[in-house]
Amino acid sequence: MNKSFDIPFVGLKQGKHHFKFEVGKTFFDAFPLSTIEDGDLIAEVELDKKETIMISNFIVHGTVKVICSRCNEHAKIDLNDTMINYYKFGTEKEDDENLFVLFPDEYKINVAQQVYELITVALPSNPKHKKGDCNAEMVELIKKYQSKEKKEEIDPRWEKLNKLN
Repeated sequence: MNKSFDIPFVGLKQGKHHFKFEVGKTFFDAFPLSTIEDGDLIAEVELDKKETIMISNFIVHGTVKVICSRCNEHAKIDLNDTMINYYKFGTEKEDDENLFVLFPDEYKINVAQQVYELITVALPSNPKHKKGDCNAEMVELIKKYQSKEKKEEIDPRWEKLNKLN
């Protein structure tokens, strides 16, 4: 894990604390299966420490460089998203994906995985260039080989079933 994303919570007083992290290429290189190749993002974490729990509010904003799903060229996608996680002091495991248990011997939390998950969830399912920014040659090839939908003729025996509704 990237140590620059460590937050030592043992010495923190109760109350709200703010942390800011820069997310770039080296961050995404630490995740070998990432579809994100590069980025210029700021991740802000507001950690509200209480007696038995810590609440973290994550805010990520900036741009990432991914492959366009239309033309297969690099595209910059703007991101802006938030997430809340809870850190509970204790010894028993929890099943909730947003609730992390901090055992008595732990003194820091590493938020790199949570920041990465927030960024990947914020990505559109089919990242694309803005209209008109795609590789023109590739767009022409797509249009050329795109199938033209033909209206299928329905067997008259089945056509009567369609009229039942």
